Amino acid sequence: MARNTLLLTAFTACFAGCGLLLSWVYGEAEGGWGVRIGGRLPAASCAGGVPMAALVGLPLLAAGIGRPRAEDFSPEMPAEAVARARDDLPLSDQDDRGGWVRYEPMWDEFDGEALDTGKWWPNNPGWLGRQPAFFWTENVAVKGGRLRLTMRRQEAPEAPKEQGFHTYTSAAVKSKTTVLYGYFEVMARPMRSAGSSSFWFYDSTPEIWTEIDVFEIGAGAPGWERKVNMNLHVMHTPEEKEHWSCGGVWTAPFDLADGFHVYGLEWDEGEIKYYFDGALLRRVENTHWHQPLTLNFDSETMPDWFGLPRDEDLPSTYEVEYVRAWKRR
Repeated sequence: MARNTLLLTAFTACFAGCGLLLSWVYGEAEGGWGVRIGGRLPAASCAGGVPMAALVGLPLLAAGIGRPRAEDFSPEMPAEAVARARDDLPLSDQDDRGGWVRYEPMWDEFDGEALDTGKWWPNNPGWLGRQPAFFWTENVAVKGGRLRLTMRRQEAPEAPKEQGFHTYTSAAVKSKTTVLYGYFEVMARPMRSAGSSSFWFYDSTPEIWTEIDVFEIGAGAPGWERKVNMNLHVMHTPEEKEHWSCGGVWTAPFDLADGFHVYGLEWDEGEIKYYFDGALLRRVENTHWHQPLTLNFDSETMPDWFGLPRDEDLPSTYEVEYVRAWKRR
């Protein structure tokens, strides 16, 4: 059984005013009593709920069975950045301990003057964007050896206002194929606005919907300029019907929009690992992410997280120098 399996729920109280479920629980591994609060997970937690326990001085215990164990690291940058010797290998594994081979369907150096539509959609065919910004194909470009995703203060003629899309347009690129496990690496610079710059994987079916967020960055949002936000989501599976997530945050010693950096994801049956400039940031036990997923880049408005972008910060552009992918031999 997982470390955070709950053994006993002594009593449960429902707070109708805020819609939260509060449980007084005992966890054997934790060695004592604590509070579990139902609802969506915060970043840096792999339990069910929000970190209200800190307000009452009690430990927060994990909800449910099989929640993953996670470990965070604090590399000293730039001192611990890895020097690249070979482009054909992941930056964090220049000695090829993993036995990597290039995975062509999700490898792109963006050297041309147009998006490779054999590999990528210039939007997200199944999602119009996060309101109020609308994913508009005109904001996707390949130019100067880079993929460019731009956010603007404008309204696209085809944006459905009745669904809440107005004022802003943004961009998305989605792979036309799915992948299960591998190593994925991008060199990217996030946009300097409150629009998000994201690199993530997901797929949704009636039976299962999971997601891996390599990063979501609000590099121009006050207080978020240096934060790499990483997350794992389970929306639903045949066994679990409620959404939960397992997230972490690493704070760089510099503003992320100041330059290009290498972001990596190593994903296999046992673990999910996050890297920054070749250094390990986070390691999570892979308890649920065994579904083939699409690879995605996008920029979204996140008014409840980063706030809406300031007019003077737009247009702003998220740039990707390359995306490289490998499979094990």
